[in-house]
Amino acid sequence: MNTSELSRGRLIDHIQLVVKALEPSKRFYLAILDVLGVPVAGEGPGSFWADELCISSVDSPDAQGKPTGRSHVAFQGRSREQVDAFYRAGLAAGGRDNGEPGERPYHAGYYAAFLLDPDGNNVEAVYHGPTERSAPVITVRYRG
Repeated sequence: MNTSELSRGRLIDHIQLVVKALEPSKRFYLAILDVLGVPVAGEGPGSFWADELCISSVDSPDAQGKPTGRSHVAFQGRSREQVDAFYRAGLAAGGRDNGEPGERPYHAGYYAAFLLDPDGNNVEAVYHGPTERSAPVITVRYRG
């Protein structure tokens, strides 16, 4: 995977999900990334990537021969409407419901939707609501 820009100082550098079948995952991720306004940055043998997310097939040179297993990935939405559109686009592209759009109890204004991708990964879009804070807020949640 080639990148055109290196950014330092972030908590996450990149995420790779290794999937059983690339085409169903590609259909799902291209649909939700399009709604979120994130372009696909490139494709290679058995993989594609957008921003810092890489999706690879089991037989891709980027993988080690087996799926990564269930993961949770959360994308930031710019509005409640965008979270709603993420949910609809994901369902139409083969995702399964894992939590309809709505407010969540994590903090005031946390509006999210959850889908399961074709491999069962929990994929979320969240809008944290308008904020007047100047510093970024990091919310860490652990699920068993």
